[in-house]
Amino acid sequence: MPGGRLTQQERHQIAVGLADSLPYAEIARRLDRPTSTITREVMRNGGPTAYRADLAHRATERRAHRRRPTTPRAAPAQDGRNAEAIAEYEESLTTVLMASGLPKMTARVLTCLFTTDAGSLTASELAQRLQVSPASISKAITFLESQSLVRRERDERRRDRYLVDDELFYQATIASARANDQLVAAARQGVGILGPNTRAAARLENIARFLDFISESITRAAEQAREVLHTGPARHDDEQ
Repeated sequence: MPGGRLTQQERHQIAVGLADSLPYAEIARRLDRPTSTITREVMRNGGPTAYRADLAHRATERRAHRRRPTTPRAAPAQDGRNAEAIAEYEESLTTVLMASGLPKMTARVLTCLFTTDAGSLTASELAQRLQVSPASISKAITFLESQSLVRRERDERRRDRYLVDDELFYQATIASARANDQLVAAARQGVGILGPNTRAAARLENIARFLDFISESITRAAEQAREVLHTGPARHDDEQ
């Protein structure tokens, strides 16, 4: 409907139009929307070079949720934490993870594990918390495991539990550095093939040297900072 809110499908069409370098007026014509609607939508969500349909749709949902009148909810009596504030934080963290490149469901799963005190949940617990199918959880976990962002272990009931622990960010950082090493090797292979005195080879050698430096710096910094991941929560004077 031209007068209603943009749908997620329309936002994907806007993203496609921007990728094809279409002017706002042409995108608006294809969607049967006012040009001002498309312009406002794009500029509100990162501009033509940074617009992402999924993030734009999620941001709109969050704005609508904040505007919707709600009945104040009391904080849980057991631990004193405010349930509404936690829910809003989880939404915010999920959006940040999506902006870093994670798919929406993968970001939701990782957020759920990060904000759980135990740092571990089963697939069924994740599906229940996020109100999604087990297949969606399985797909997200497969990706997170491939990136060394979660690990699994069997509990006493022989169920797979998925964990985020103190070492995972260190391991993911080292894995990222090793991925750079592969790019370095590929670039230097091109130097030999294209000829050391060509401009293309010089370009590839500079890329290899840059990535090599970055990889060594990342690895050294990760080793130096590793103990930070094992630092316990700060103690206040009245707790000593």
